[in-house]
Amino acid sequence: MTRRIRWFSAGAASAVATKLDLAAHPGGVVAYCDAGAEDEDNARFMKDCEAWFGVPVERLRNPEFADTWAVWEKRRYMSGIAGAPCTDELKRWPRIQFQRPDDVHIFGYTADSNDMRRATAFRANYPDVTMEAPLIERGINKAAAMALVERAGIKLPRVYAMGFSNANCIPCVKATSPDYWALVRKEFPMQFQRAATLSREIGCRLARLNDERVFIDQIPADQPTTNPIAPACDFLCHIAGSEMDA
Repeated sequence: MTRRIRWFSAGAASAVATKLDLAAHPGGVVAYCDAGAEDEDNARFMKDCEAWFGVPVERLRNPEFADTWAVWEKRRYMSGIAGAPCTDELKRWPRIQFQRPDDVHIFGYTADSNDMRRATAFRANYPDVTMEAPLIERGINKAAAMALVERAGIKLPRVYAMGFSNANCIPCVKATSPDYWALVRKEFPMQFQRAATLSREIGCRLARLNDERVFIDQIPADQPTTNPIAPACDFLCHIAGSEMDA
């Protein structure tokens, strides 16, 4: 029997995609690739979501690496033209080890333009993988996904209120926005300084400022930070909410 895997990432979008797919297709599994570098409140959110889903979340890990830092330090590479090795080792590797050839993969890509490009790229890079994106299919963007989580009575991961657009690793070295790094510096100064030190050691300029790659400790002290996304539920969002209640 074909297995459906909902890839939960401890964020609002993947939570809603998981809930929608479970409502439409009971059974299967919910899986989470643990990178060991997310904010501590994500664990609380995951526990709340398990109660919402009515099924446990399977935690997957690469036993070779404790967290993102271990990958960067061993590889002496954080992010660049070759991508980010932490994604390969802590997200892609556990997925490939867990999946079966006939699985259907459910991802929380939203109807926002950037996520739609990511979904298109995934299908192009993995043509043999059957992938579904229920939020894109329903026209649900990130703000709507956040609203649907709140509608279910679940408190969003605290990083959203800080101004982060995703509840992923702190820091995410794939980010190049100086506003993002200014926010990391403000909210997670220890992680920022650790990333700044390591990036200097290996010569990795993580941020882009005025069309030039720079070290993150070169970002001006008065650099603006990214702002929180306000949850907002439109007509399509309300329809999705009805589906989850069915």
